[in-house]
Parts: sequence; C-alpha cells; structure tokens
Amino acid sequence: MDTKRQAAGEIVQRLRAEGFQAYLVGGCVRDLVMGREPKDYDISTDATPDQVVKLFPDSLTVGAQFGVVVVPREAGNVEVATFRSDGRYADGRHPDEVRYARTPEEDVRRRDFTLNGLLYDPLHEQVLDYVGGQADIQARRIRTIGDPLQRLYEDRLRMLRAARFAARFGFNLDPATLDAVRKLAPQIHDVSPERVRDEILKILTEGQARRGFELLDEAGLLQEVLPEVKRLQGVAQPPEFHPEGDVWIHTLLMLEQMRSPVPSGAGRSPTPTLALGVLLHDVGKPPTFSFRERIRFDNHVEVGAKMAEEICGRLRLSSCDRERVVELVRHHLRFKDFPRMRRSTQLRFLRMGGFEDHLELHRLDCLASHGDLTNYELARRMREETPLEEIRPAPLLRGDDLIAQGYTPGPLFKKVLQAVEDAQLEGRIHTCEDALQLVAEQFPLPRS
Repeated sequence: MDTKRQAAGEIVQRLRAEGFQAYLVGGCVRDLVMGREPKDYDISTDATPDQVVKLFPDSLTVGAQFGVVVVPREAGNVEVATFRSDGRYADGRHPDEVRYARTPEEDVRRRDFTLNGLLYDPLHEQVLDYVGGQADIQARRIRTIGDPLQRLYEDRLRMLRAARFAARFGFNLDPATLDAVRKLAPQIHDVSPERVRDEILKILTEGQARRGFELLDEAGLLQEVLPEVKRLQGVAQPPEFHPEGDVWIHTLLMLEQMRSPVPSGAGRSPTPTLALGVLLHDVGKPPTFSFRERIRFDNHVEVGAKMAEEICGRLRLSSCDRERVVELVRHHLRFKDFPRMRRSTQLRFLRMGGFEDHLELHRLDCLASHGDLTNYELARRMREETPLEEIRPAPLLRGDDLIAQGYTPGPLFKKVLQAVEDAQLEGRIHTCEDALQLVAEQFPLPRS
C-alpha cells in the first residue's frame, strides 16, 4: 500500500473512531476499481468542517465554505469533504448554497459521473455503489449521475470533462449524456477561459489526444472552444506531400503519434506547449488555401503564428507559454531547409529555447505525412554531437570593444556583432584578434 493511501486510511479510521461516517470517494475509488494507481485520495464524511479541524488541528480551511478541509500529511495532502446536497448552480460552477447531508448516498448523487460516484470503505475493503458506477466502468461508458441536462447545466465544464474521461479511459459517452452535451455545447462560453484551458491541456497531454478531439467534435464542443481547429476539416493538401488526407486528418495523426516513444526509447508525455504547438501548427492553412496549378498555402506559417497568439491569449496562457507555442508554429517548416543552412544558422536554430519541442513537432509532422525523417535525424545528431561551447560560444567581441576601436554605438553594432558571431560559429575566426581584423576588413571606419 502506498504511503498516501495509508495516510488517507488512517484519517478515515480516526473519523470512524470518533463516531463519524467516512469513506474514500471519487477518482481514487474509480482508479482502484479500474486497477490504476490513484494520484490523490479524497475522503467524504458526515463530520462538519469544524469537527474535522478539531480532530486534525493542522488542517487547511481554504475550501471550508464548500464543506472541504485539507488535512496535510507527509505523504501528501488529503481532502476531507462533508456530505452535502447542493442547491441551484446559478453561476454554472458553484452551488448557491451548501446543504450538508446525512448519508453518503445523498452526497454521491450530486456528483458528476457515475464512475466518479463510488465510495470505498478501507476498513472493510468494500466498494459502495449507489449510482451504477461499477456497471458503467464494466460497460466502458461515461454517464452522468441523474438527469444529464441538469447535471451538465450545473457546471458546464463537465461537458469537457466528459470528453476527457472518455478519451483517457477509452470509454464511450452514454447516448443520453452525449445528447445533453450537444444541446448545451454553446453554453460552454459561460465557463471561464482558464478552466476551459486546463481541460483542453489535459485532453492534449493525458495520452489520448486524438480520441479526445474526435469526441469534442462529435459532441459539438470543438466548434465552440476552438473554431479555428474545426475549420481544418475538409481543407485539402498536396497529395505528394500529404498522402494521409486533409489538414484535420493530418493534425489528428500527429495528436495520435504524440504518445509514441521518442527515438531514444525514453518516451514522455508531451509538454502542454508542445501539444498546443502540434494542435495549432497548421491553423493558418484554411485562411491561406488557394489553388493555382496546385494547392498552395502562401504565408500560412506567419498567418498561423498570429492566429496561435490570439488563441493562446483567449485561453489565458502565460506570456512565456504563449510565446513558446507561437514560436513552435512559426518555425515548424524550418527543418526542410536545415541541410542547406549555413552552419551559423544551423547552430542558432539548435540553441533556440525549447528546441527539443521544435524537434519533436517536426518528427511528428513527418510521421503524420510523408514519413521521411532525414532532416530530423540530421538535426538531432548535430544537436547531440556538437559540444555546447560550439553551439553557444563565449563572444569574441562586445560593444565595449567596438567603442574602444572608435566605433559609435548604434544600429551598426548589431550587424557587426552578428557578422563576428557568424564567423566564429563557422570556425573562420577563433580569437579576439581575429574578430577585430574581420571587423576592420568588413566594416572599416571612415577616414577622418
């Protein structure tokens, strides 16, 4: 038994010893039933927050107004929530009032989906199922607890969560639940952009991104949250470069390949920025599509970069993450020119921030189209085999050195210093004296 589960069991035992009802609840029970290792453990009890704090004085009461207390433990925090029966959800997220309930059955019936409505008694090693969650897990379906329209209307984010859970576990959406999502899909705009963003990123990074986005499309949510991605559908591509089909199919194949091991064999979950870069890398193709003797997407990279910046802003990404995604979109075609680049240009490309994500996006792009990894392997080997001091050498000259030689600070400095670094990266100069000679030859001072 892992230490976090043991800590949660000890909290349940303490609550029981004081005469309260207490059970493990929610995702941790779902994962245990499915043979998965839970990341966190939550407890549901009839003890009020004040009573929980009295038993565990070091508790954090940040969610006490909703009946939730966090009990810190060395193995990790454990949330302890009082049984409750929620009233109306006027804001589409929080109940207007929190009414404490007396029984665990009342508590689980206000939860979202049946697979998350299971309870577990760790003292008697028994699952309590009042909502048919175990049968739905066996049938591999996501079904709301109670009326789907009511349950989804209470918290519109549950529509995205339904698609995420179905994708993560390889389940289907229950027909009535799917129908309710389709009816309520336009109301996803009532949810804050930050909450939408978090669900989108989870769908992208939990290992089943293609399935997740197919479900979003099937449920009518894709058009609402990412209409630019929806517009990839039906946009034809040159068959000689993209035998797989249109831009949407190409993007889905990349999302599917994201879970495949990288060539090193390590394998890793994609970073959120890489996953968004994959999703949006061709977002500029629909508005730039034209047919003149052949299919063209003139300037789609720059158009796509601007669109990606707008989308990331709409999703409230941090400025750092937004810049990374935009750069992934802007540079994703540069690898096709890699063999013909000057060595200085190659090395500057290799030292870009987050180059591993750029490289991985290119690999996925190739695998989802023509399958030729020649340029990918060339860049990967060069990155691995070139010492860091060659990729990012200490500068031979700085602005102060140019001033000492009699140059006046201004726009010329950038051009001069770049020329010096080009020569250094290409191995044509190695010392400060070499650099000064190059400057004197290429940028001579005017004679007085």
